[in-house]
Amino acid sequence: MIELGDDILRKALGKGCDAAEVFMKSASGISVEAKEGSVEALEASRDFGIALKVIRKGRLGFSFTTESADADRMVDEALEGALWTAADEFIGIPAAEPSAEPPVFDEGVASLSDKDMIRNALMLEESALASDSRIRKVRKAEVSRSVGSTAIINSRGVSMSYESSYYSAHVTALAQDEGGDSQTGWEYAGSRRASDVDVQAVGREAARRAAELLGSRKITAVRVPVILSPSVAIDFLEILSASLSSEAVQKKRSFLIGRMGQKIISGFVNIVDDGTLPWTAGTRPVDDEGVPTRMKTLVAGGVLRGYIYNTYTARKDGVASTGNAVRGGFKTLPGVGVTNIFITPGKSGSGDDLVRSLSRGLVILGAMGVHTANPVSGDFSVGISGLWVENGAAVYPFKEAVMSGNILDMFRKVEGVGSDLTFYGNAGSPSLLIGKMDISA
Repeated sequence: MIELGDDILRKALGKGCDAAEVFMKSASGISVEAKEGSVEALEASRDFGIALKVIRKGRLGFSFTTESADADRMVDEALEGALWTAADEFIGIPAAEPSAEPPVFDEGVASLSDKDMIRNALMLEESALASDSRIRKVRKAEVSRSVGSTAIINSRGVSMSYESSYYSAHVTALAQDEGGDSQTGWEYAGSRRASDVDVQAVGREAARRAAELLGSRKITAVRVPVILSPSVAIDFLEILSASLSSEAVQKKRSFLIGRMGQKIISGFVNIVDDGTLPWTAGTRPVDDEGVPTRMKTLVAGGVLRGYIYNTYTARKDGVASTGNAVRGGFKTLPGVGVTNIFITPGKSGSGDDLVRSLSRGLVILGAMGVHTANPVSGDFSVGISGLWVENGAAVYPFKEAVMSGNILDMFRKVEGVGSDLTFYGNAGSPSLLIGKMDISA
């Protein structure tokens, strides 16, 4: 891939552009879904693409192709595009820098055969069904694996290629009791390393989540402390993380504009973005522009310490890129996105320890509609389900309640951070104890 990228780069520079960047990606994968003891679906994918970014007299040109033999046309189209775009002083190409080599490729993932994947999907479904007699069916039991290669070559010395892998298991189980109540539970696990994903444990956890909600009741309106389970805390963290993007700040789509150096949330909360964590979903040696990834503390003791940047947004603010250029694919220019964002674990013990600290409150195990939170104001109103707690113990499950508030206000009320850091994809959080929140029926 490097040789092909070098050739494309030479052609672009030879035709008069001032700077150029070649991005190349190839990937292959397979996903298998099991249902009622047989294979419901098996899908294989293979993808390859090349993207070219050129700069000529301060103007940007961009083109892509899925055929390496079509590189000459791609070069001509990118140069043609640069004739029609407006000049922008902040467009640039990053210079080469030394980068770390975090582990992102596992031969164990690459060696998984179609038979292995089918076996694992069936095992995933069976583990959910076998773990509790109240599990009536599994709505979805799917395992997926992918391997790929990425190369980035530019006219300022970047010449980087790396291989990566990812393996995941996801299942949704349906439980039903004798009274006819039915509840669903889900679980997901994913890693760049196959040995990190225990498909049977994923199935058992989904079944446990479904069964513990059986007999759920409606509750009256209350104002009580709540504990966010890691998966729910991650949902809210992802909304908060969108406002940590320099692109969102520059476009005035962030509720953190002008807050640098200010205490924005509880002092118990530290938020880190780290593209070097071993085997995690967002880990890679460089971002999608070839800038080395690294660990960045964005919020320390509740104080906003930084935004995340790609090359373009960094030049606008007169700072260095943080290695957070992220492409949706080779067909698009890079935007700004997190690598692995997470709330660091605290000293309040496990999620169970947090429950034992509550005299009266809620454990929120599911939240619907977090994605509808206002990205500018941070206001939200979401449907929640979980467990009612009294005297440090879960008394009964609840359903169909609504929690309303503001994301920053909620994070300001954090009174305890658990030690149970859990990742789902490239976002992670421990359990969080939140001060009194408004809950309505």
